[in-house]
Amino acid sequence: MRKVSPALLAATAAAALWLAGRHAPAEPVTEPASPAPDTVDRVAVARQEHEAAIRQKYHAAAVQYPGEIFIRWLKREAMLELWARNGGGQFRLVFRYSLLAVSGGPGPKRREGDKQVPEGFYEINRFNQKSLFHLSLGLNYPNAADLVLSDHEHPGGDIFIHGGNVTIGCAPLGDEAIEELYLAARDAHDQGQAHIQVHIFPDRMSGPEWERYAAGEIARRPELAAFWAQLRPGFEYFERRRALPIITIAEDGRYVLGKD
Repeated sequence: MRKVSPALLAATAAAALWLAGRHAPAEPVTEPASPAPDTVDRVAVARQEHEAAIRQKYHAAAVQYPGEIFIRWLKREAMLELWARNGGGQFRLVFRYSLLAVSGGPGPKRREGDKQVPEGFYEINRFNQKSLFHLSLGLNYPNAADLVLSDHEHPGGDIFIHGGNVTIGCAPLGDEAIEELYLAARDAHDQGQAHIQVHIFPDRMSGPEWERYAAGEIARRPELAAFWAQLRPGFEYFERRRALPIITIAEDGRYVLGKD
């Protein structure tokens, strides 16, 4: 019997492990938690330091805290808007938070690594109080529309609203601002709001300034015309009614504004 050298055995084992890794099912991608042990309750600290401030903002907007909330993300303005309402009334603007960094450009996210911020209609689907970026609110990107229209194998993921001041496709608000927004979202969720919507638009999609901006971008990328035509009815609905539109997703990935 031919004797096999230890070096050959090691090389064979390494190759087998490499092949197994290639064909192993991909695990869900999640934002990494802080690598070092962290016993600080960041939410408790945020509540102690910033709950009074966020409650004051609600009071100024004539909304009882925490209410039902809605978040609107305007990419060109690098801004998040927190809206809230009570008892099914109209949403009122509570506060505008400036983003401390931006990445990508106008248009949707379509693949992993494109550095794009998505555009469309999303929801908060996780709360991370051990984020590398202090606190973070995760979005359900890719949603059903993205799964149809984005790269089927590598659409990307891990889109967060978070603390800090750096980003690749996310919304960094700084630690103090994310503490306020995190508390508002967490408390609304704990009060029974199962679906906290986050609408991401390229800009305020109405008026002459929008028309000029959109025309310039569409001239460079004509495919944006059809996509933005899907988003604009949702933006305009909220502007007119201060209520959230019903958005459905067609089989081809198009957003469709539902009828009242």
